[in-house]
Parts: sequence; structure tokens; C-alpha cells
Amino acid sequence: MANLFRQLSFGSYGPQPGLRAEAPFSDEPDADHARAMCDYSQKITLEQARAGTAPRLVRVYADGIYDVFHMGHARQLKQAKNVFPNVYLLVGVCSDKLTHARKGKTVMTDTERYESVRHCRYVDELVRDAPWEVDDAFLAKHKIDFIAHDDYPYTTGSGVDVYARLKERGMFVATQRTDGVSTSDIVSRIVKDYDVYVRRNLARGYSAKDLNVSFISEKKFRIQNKMDELKDRGKKAIADISDKRAEFIQKWEDRSREFIDTFLMMFGRDGRINKMLTDSAGMVKTALSPPSSPTPSSSSEVDPLGDGLHSPPAKVRRLRSSDMNHRSATAISGEYSDDDEEEDADLAGDHH
Repeated sequence: MANLFRQLSFGSYGPQPGLRAEAPFSDEPDADHARAMCDYSQKITLEQARAGTAPRLVRVYADGIYDVFHMGHARQLKQAKNVFPNVYLLVGVCSDKLTHARKGKTVMTDTERYESVRHCRYVDELVRDAPWEVDDAFLAKHKIDFIAHDDYPYTTGSGVDVYARLKERGMFVATQRTDGVSTSDIVSRIVKDYDVYVRRNLARGYSAKDLNVSFISEKKFRIQNKMDELKDRGKKAIADISDKRAEFIQKWEDRSREFIDTFLMMFGRDGRINKMLTDSAGMVKTALSPPSSPTPSSSSEVDPLGDGLHSPPAKVRRLRSSDMNHRSATAISGEYSDDDEEEDADLAGDHH
């Protein structure tokens, strides 16, 4: 409010350094004060307005439906605000009742359209329930100096441009439309991609009744949403794998040597597993094959009968009883010949 007072009282017509709030409605105190500060008896010519020599702020009025407020609307209002050096921009928005009767159904309600326009940075004041055609009474009430609109003729079926009279009086300034951007274009896009938007809103929780679709159509759209969801999950999984592939390969290369060393330590020729198997095989072989019996000595032989008794020594000759008697008699008589000694020696050798 203080900034507005400063502008109006001291002739500071430049833009405010910053905007803190939406534009007031025409019946609110700020708008009433701005209108009271305007000396409408001082008429401003088109030449003065363009040259920037007007003695006060130039009050420019722009009107429209402004349904589905978009960049084309914003650019039109920007042009209206900057059509002259020092402009106070009033914007009139038609009500739903008047618009539906003259033009057709709107997407947004009039309340929504009012709020959309008054939050545009170029708007200084908003007029609700604006008339379809501007008359002198309306111009005087709002102290309007000029009307800003595109130059396209608006006949509304009568064949007469509603802005013709204002153009003749030099109170009309033209703004340029933004090609390819209009409410009709946006609605056409919605109709063209109707299925897409219905499916999106179903996914967001809207019911078939809210979207005015049949039961069968609702089920079809929901199945399509599920299929798209599965496709998106698949694409995301593939993308995640692609992103992590390089990291995975690097980690694998870093740890491959450790894996190889561990494997060789366990399963290599000198590894733990091989040593354990070799030791186990030796133990089993030892258990299954005990050591053999000792070899008999060369001086004796095993009894072939198995009774543990040794056979008499080889070459042992049994003495006949007659020989024993002869030797005994000889020993008694003291007669012992050399032949007997040799024989005894042979016997002793044979015995031993």
C-alpha cells in the first residue's frame, strides 16, 4: 500500500522493486484508492501516452476469458502493461454465466480464472464479471483511458466488431497473439491424448465416475496402466544394471586375484585339500595292509608239519650201537688210534 501511495502521490511511475501480493479486485480498498487518486478529467491522448508525457498513470484495460491460463495470456498482458511507459493495468474477466452463454463451456470456473489472472505479475487490478462489450458507463466507472486487445475482429455473430467504436475514438491499442498457443489448442491436445490423461488420472485415484468413463473402459485403462508400470520397471532395472556394470567389473577385477589365490591354496597340488586327501589315503592303505611276518634265519627252517619243532641238522649221522660199544671198549683199554681221532673229528664237525 505504501509503495502504491508513493507511486501515485510523487509521480514515481516506474515498476515496483518487488511484488509481495496478488493484484486487488476492483471493489477492494487498494483499487478504490488508486481510482480516487486518478484525475480522469485530464484526458490523455494516444500521442502523450506513447511519448510518456502523460500527467498521470495511463489506465489501460484488457479483457478476456483467460481459461486455462497459459503463456499466451501472460504475454498478452505483458504487452498491455508495456504498451506505454507508465501504465496501470486493469484486467476484466468474464463470468461463467456470460461465457457459457456467449462462447461455450470453460475448463476452469470463473473463480479459478479470476485467481489465475490476478496472480500474474503484470496485473495491477482485476475486474470480476466483466461485460462482453465495453460501454461508456463502464469506461467512466473504472476511469479507463485505453483498451488493449489483439486486432482480430470480434463480431460474436453480429458481423460488427465489438471494438470498432473504441478504435474510431483512438482508445484502442493492439497487442499480438502468440501463434500456436491458445486455450483451444490446449483443449485439442487433451482430446487427442484423451486415453493417456484418463489413464493417468485413474492411476492418481480418480474414479470412473469422476472421469465419465464406462466400466469396461475403466478396466481397459487400468490394465494398460499395469502393463506400462511393468515396462517402466523393466527399463529401470536394465538402466540400473547398465549403471552398475562398470562398478561391478572393477570390483571383480580387484578381487579376482584374491579368489585365485584362495582357490590354489585350497585345491592346488600343495593345497590343503590335496594334502588332506593324500594323508587320508595313506592311513587307509596302512589299515588295510599290515606289515608281513619276519623272514626265517638261514640256520634253521620252519617245520613243514607245523608243530613248531625243528628238523634234525642235515648231515647228522646216527651212530650205530656197535660203534658206540667199540668206542667205549677202546676208551677203557686206553687204546685210541689216529683213525679214531679223525673219525671223531668228522663226527664233531657233522654235529656242529
